Amino acid sequence: MSDEPESKDAGHPTAEVADLGIVDGLAQLSFLVQAALGKVAAEHGLSVVQLRLLGVVRDRTPGMQELARHLGLDKSSMTGLVDRAERRDLVRRSPSPHDKRSLLVSITPEGQNLARRCAAEAEQQIRDLTAHLTDDQRSRLSLLASALVSRHTPI
Repeated sequence: MSDEPESKDAGHPTAEVADLGIVDGLAQLSFLVQAALGKVAAEHGLSVVQLRLLGVVRDRTPGMQELARHLGLDKSSMTGLVDRAERRDLVRRSPSPHDKRSLLVSITPEGQNLARRCAAEAEQQIRDLTAHLTDDQRSRLSLLASALVSRHTPI
């Protein structure tokens, strides 16, 4: 047996890696995740924002203003986004039962199908990003990400 330290295999979950720091680490992680989501979106002729729209409306029916806040869009950008999604029969607008001046956005069956396919593909992309982590590391990362998101998500 050698007295030499074991090789540090960057692909191994217990390998020591340089700490990028919270800012660079999260920023670079967001780039990886956005690239994965961008790939999924592009494969279906969607932008990342359209993919996010489907993700939001797949299990709720928000108003246009609420949706705009969640996606970080102004009113005209939100209108254009929903117009394009409506033309593809992915979502529909309907008057709010509580305020006839407000519109609610709901997903169509076609949109639900696409959202399901995209969600499955995005899940696989993200799982591929974390494949080299141990189950415990993935679990801790999930809990930490959930803690961050729960404090900063409007919907």
